[in-house]
Amino acid sequence: MGNLTRETRLQIMLTEDELRAVDDWRFRYRMPSRASAVRELLRNGIAAEGMVVSASERKSTDYGVTEGSSTPARRKRTNGASKSA
Repeated sequence: MGNLTRETRLQIMLTEDELRAVDDWRFRYRMPSRASAVRELLRNGIAAEGMVVSASERKSTDYGVTEGSSTPARRKRTNGASKSA
């Protein structure tokens, strides 16, 4: 797994519908894992609440919720929307 600095584990319980929604979102935006999808969804929610989130470019192994993370799923949504418009 390389040199990841994530030291805290967060365990959550989901309903089948919630898990299906996470997995559907993950596959739609080609996220590498459920964990990266959940981190990106958390990051998107935090950004939607107005908290400052870094917009720096990073590779897929650098997905994270805190400052310094990239937002590839948000870019894909924007690019996909412009193609259909």
